[in-house]
Amino acid sequence: MFVVDTNFLIEAAIEDYPNHQGVRELLEKWRRGNVSWHCTWSIFYEFLRVTTHRQILPKPLTSEQAWSFLNLLLESSGFSMLVETLEHGGQIKEMASSMGELKGNLWHDAHIVALMRENGIREIYTFDVDFHRFKDIRVINPFK
Repeated sequence: MFVVDTNFLIEAAIEDYPNHQGVRELLEKWRRGNVSWHCTWSIFYEFLRVTTHRQILPKPLTSEQAWSFLNLLLESSGFSMLVETLEHGGQIKEMASSMGELKGNLWHDAHIVALMRENGIREIYTFDVDFHRFKDIRVINPFK
């Protein structure tokens, strides 16, 4: 069981990215396999924000293209969306107290890590080095 972060999805969807082919192959393997893998709605919304944004990408996707990509994931047999449980507030509070003050983009990452912990998931595929700041999760970048 693992989570796939936004940047992995973006690299799979946008051909101009350096790891596009490798990430696309991994995503297809997970989509067609029996492995249990996950995202969060916040990851999906961040994907939509970045991939359709003209100031971020020279050739952004249309909203329809971006949703089509995400729908392929939603239809995958081993895929599921992580959602908050009753433990969510406690998880965030514990992280904030153990890490010191959470600021800026770390709040988004903390939300993902809290969802992972609530659901017993300890691995995330990402290119984002900020995830190394969180205890008890394994950050996987297979292209490093």
